[in-house]
Amino acid sequence: MENFLNYLANDQNVAAGTQNQALSALVFLYKEVLGEKVVSLDNLQRAKKPKILPVVLSVEETSKLFEHMNGVADLICKLLYGSGLRISECLRLRVQDVDFDIRATYGCVRERGMKDRVSLLPQKCIPEVKDQIEKVALLHQKDLARGYGKALLPKALSKKYPNEDKELRWQYLFPSKIISEDPRSGLQHRYHLSSRYVQKRLKKAAKKAGLNKKVTCHTLRHCFATHLLQNGYDIRTVQELLGHKSLKTTMIYTHVINKGGNYIKSPVDTI
Repeated sequence: MENFLNYLANDQNVAAGTQNQALSALVFLYKEVLGEKVVSLDNLQRAKKPKILPVVLSVEETSKLFEHMNGVADLICKLLYGSGLRISECLRLRVQDVDFDIRATYGCVRERGMKDRVSLLPQKCIPEVKDQIEKVALLHQKDLARGYGKALLPKALSKKYPNEDKELRWQYLFPSKIISEDPRSGLQHRYHLSSRYVQKRLKKAAKKAGLNKKVTCHTLRHCFATHLLQNGYDIRTVQELLGHKSLKTTMIYTHVINKGGNYIKSPVDTI
């Protein structure tokens, strides 16, 4: 096992994730299939995980990107860039998670790990978000008339409050176009849009904008953090908005700014 895993890391130069996957498979084989309860790997050489700086668009590139976007995918991407949300967080937003009354610029994010946080709701997005809620309300009324309209509730809320799952506030802000069956509960309901739907449209927009960078939904989150720091906002504030537990995670964006070379004069420019 050690020789094979070391061979992957040293000779095949595989990624750390590939070696870990092979390790997990072998440990499962020895423990669960062959019955070897103790697997000793004292001389295992781990593949090193490279430190890669995130891809960040300039403000001009970001503006050019949005010129080629439209529809609901445009609104979602504006929230990713304007709020620093992960694509999963944005798509999981319910109608009740958006609050227009708190200075009309904040929204509640139900973050992974059972933790909530408050994130920005861009002023420019407020009219579009209100229109989106109206569309969701109309769609919800049609679903109720057809015998659907129930939403998946967290934990056991549906048992505690029997009719709560039919309320508009629990509907997804970006619902799917089709009604599907939840594999665990068997409930016929309208799930949220797929992240692939957004990513496909973002990729097309990046191509039309002539951007020679790999642009993903997470790139917009990177842009959010980097542009805030470039505008002079405190890194602790950015950390809180992003929902990072450790400041070290947020510090990577300071490296992105420094790597840009904006504050360093190249020797060739002095010739």
